[in-house]
Amino acid sequence: MTNYKELFKNVNTFVFDYDGVMTDGTILLMQDGDALRTANVKDGYVIKRALKQGYRVVVITGGRSVSMEERFRELGITEFFLNAQDKLQVFRQYLNDNGLDASQVLYMGDDIPDLLPMMETGVATCPYDAAEEIKAISHYISDYHGGRGCVRDVVEQVMKVQGNWLADIDDASKTRST
Repeated sequence: MTNYKELFKNVNTFVFDYDGVMTDGTILLMQDGDALRTANVKDGYVIKRALKQGYRVVVITGGRSVSMEERFRELGITEFFLNAQDKLQVFRQYLNDNGLDASQVLYMGDDIPDLLPMMETGVATCPYDAAEEIKAISHYISDYHGGRGCVRDVVEQVMKVQGNWLADIDDASKTRST
């Protein structure tokens, strides 16, 4: 089996499920019909860093709510697909529309709806608390649970392997010292 760090070298696009990956999977249903979810600020921070470094960050989720859209916009995520009933079709269409090879894409999912696109992506990853079927096909299983730092973990590792993790900070410190 290929070392996951070797696979990380090719990644330029991150695709995430939302519930159970970017959140812990808990949904609080409000009287107005909106569903509230919790998210980790460290996951949010690393998404902003990845976007700033030129990576694509995409969300494909079966969920839908106004609060989700607001969260994505707050993070700078402009490519998201809500109410995705067939994640494989959405994933394939996204790759095709953007001229991406699957080897360039890291997909992090946590449950059965993510299984098929994860089987076609170049780098399949999951949170520690993912379903067993998802763990079985993953190239990398984070030590962190969904909504508890797994996004930070995988994005940071990819950026470190590629030498991009602190690139902007290193550049700023060099400018300051001259």
